[in-house]
Amino acid sequence: MLDVDSRRLFTPSFRRELGAIAARAAALDEDGSFPTEDVARLAAAGTLAAPFARPADSGVAPSCDDLMESLRAIGHASLPLGRLFEGHVNAAALIRRYGTLPQRESAWRQACEGALFGIWNTEGTNGVRLIRRGDRLELAGAKIFASGAGHVACPLITARDEAGDLFIVLPRLDESPRADLSAWQAHGMRASASGTFSFDGLRVEPEDIIGGAGDYHRQPHFSAGAWRFCAVQLGGIERLVEEARSFLRRLKREDDPHQRARMGEALIAAQTASLWVERAARLAEDEETQESTQAAEAAIAYVNLARSAVERCGLDVLEHVQRSIGLAAFQRTNPIEKLSRDLATYLRQPAPDRALCEGAAYGLRQDAPLRELWR
Repeated sequence: MLDVDSRRLFTPSFRRELGAIAARAAALDEDGSFPTEDVARLAAAGTLAAPFARPADSGVAPSCDDLMESLRAIGHASLPLGRLFEGHVNAAALIRRYGTLPQRESAWRQACEGALFGIWNTEGTNGVRLIRRGDRLELAGAKIFASGAGHVACPLITARDEAGDLFIVLPRLDESPRADLSAWQAHGMRASASGTFSFDGLRVEPEDIIGGAGDYHRQPHFSAGAWRFCAVQLGGIERLVEEARSFLRRLKREDDPHQRARMGEALIAAQTASLWVERAARLAEDEETQESTQAAEAAIAYVNLARSAVERCGLDVLEHVQRSIGLAAFQRTNPIEKLSRDLATYLRQPAPDRALCEGAAYGLRQDAPLRELWR
C-alpha cells in the first residue's frame, strides 16, 4: 500500500526521502548514470503515483502549491532527478488533460507500480514518424536529448503522421536495446541518463495515441507549463546559496564585508527567482487561465518572462558564489562544484530569446498600467 494521500505530493514520506537523495547525488555524477534507487524510493513513497489522478478523483490534479513545492524540493536535492521528475509530471498532465478514462486509469496503475513516465519531443534529422504498413501503424525515427533514455518505462513522445499532423504517442517499449547515451557528454546533469532513443518498428495501437492532432502544442498549457522546470531550477539556485553560506561560516568568513555584499546579492537573486516562480505557477494553473483567452495570453507572457528572470537569477548566483568561494568552488571534492555544473547546464532551456521576446510583445500591446497587467 502506498504511504501517501494520492492527491498530494509533498507528503511526510516524500520529505523523508529528500535528505537521502541529496546524499546520494555526488556518487551519481558520472556519464550514463541514473538515480535508480531514488526513483524506486519515490515510487515507494507514492510520489510517482500522485500526479496521476485516481479514477475516483475524476482527473483532479495536485494543487498548484503542492506541485510547486515538490518540484522545488526535488531540484534542491538533485537537479538531475528534478529534471526526470519534471518530465514525469509533464507526462501526467498531458494524460490527465487529453487521455481517455481507460488511458488515465492505465497510466495511474502503472505509476502506482513504480513506472517512471517522461515526455520526449526533441529531434534531430531523423524525427519520429507514424507510418502505416498495411492495416497497422508503426513508429520510425528517434528522439535526442531524451532524459532517462533506457530507464523511463513510459515515455510520451511526439510523432508526425504521413499528413504532417503532430500526435502524442505512448509507445509500448520492447526489450530491444534502443537507448544510446554516448552523445551526452554535457558539462553537468550527468546523472540524467540523457541520450538518443530509437523507436523504429514499434507498433502503435489506437489506444496508444493520447488526444488528437495538435494537442501537444495546445495553449496555454504548452507555454505556460514551463513554470515547472523553473521551479526545479529554483530549488537548485537555493541549494547553491545555502552551500555557499555553509562554506563561509565553516571558514568563519561571514563577517567579511565583501563576502556579505556578495551573499546579499545572491540572496536577492534567489528571492527574486522565488517570487517569479510562485507567481508564474499560480497564474499558469489558475482556473481563469484555462477558461479565458485574455487570461491565457497574460499567463503565457508572464511565464515566458519568468523563464528569463529565473535564468538570469541563476547565472547571477553562480557568479556571486564562485567569486565568494574562489578556487575551492571548482574543486571536485566541494559539493558546490557539482551543483554549479548541474545548474549551469539545466539553465540552458530551449528558445530563451523567443520566450523573452514573446513576453515583451504582450507587454507592448497592452494599454493598461503595468501594475494591472497580471493582477
